[in-house]
Amino acid sequence: MASFPPRVNEKEIGNMMKILRGHQNWVFSCAFSPDSSMLCSVGASKAVFLWNMDTYTMIRKLEGHHHDVVACDFSPDGALLATASYDTRVYIWDPHNGDILMEFGHLFPPPTPIFAGGANDRWVRSVSFSHDGLHIASLADDKMVRFWRIDEDYPVQVAPLSNGLCCAFSTDGSVLAAGTHDGSVYFWATPRQVASLQHLCRMSIRRVILLEHHKHIQEKLMKK
Repeated sequence: MASFPPRVNEKEIGNMMKILRGHQNWVFSCAFSPDSSMLCSVGASKAVFLWNMDTYTMIRKLEGHHHDVVACDFSPDGALLATASYDTRVYIWDPHNGDILMEFGHLFPPPTPIFAGGANDRWVRSVSFSHDGLHIASLADDKMVRFWRIDEDYPVQVAPLSNGLCCAFSTDGSVLAAGTHDGSVYFWATPRQVASLQHLCRMSIRRVILLEHHKHIQEKLMKK
């Protein structure tokens, strides 16, 4: 559990160089975009903040969750952002305009905002993007781990897991690891599906954009 506000540290000398202010309470998780141009920080009071890492200023606050937001992860191409909340939902966002693109519910029918904002027994604890950018995994208090495709609103696969806290895909996306309250780490082979041509094209375009952004940053640094 992270303290607030989130901090950016100077690696070379170990001294704190920046403090990002905006959260009014606990910050539960942070995630960099693949090109490190953005940082997402999530926390109590429904907070989802996006920060510009060139200027260390807030880009926008994302609105939509009804309870504390406890986990976040960018897609490998940086085009999408996943957030998990105690409101029983995982949202997929376009971080560049703040739109909610997909909602993955962990309770059916979806709870009202009042119920979602309380103790609903379906708190989502973690979310992680797969390396293929097509799948995510989520853990919830209903003792289940779910695998989702980002273009479908129902899980493609589920597995039992009690007391899940965190999850992460292997680099090639073939294995999901999940940690639990009892000190154990569990592993699953992940679903294998062929990505659509549209999805592969989007990933390729985003990689080119990221390379151009890195090149631009390096040119700026060399001029200083």
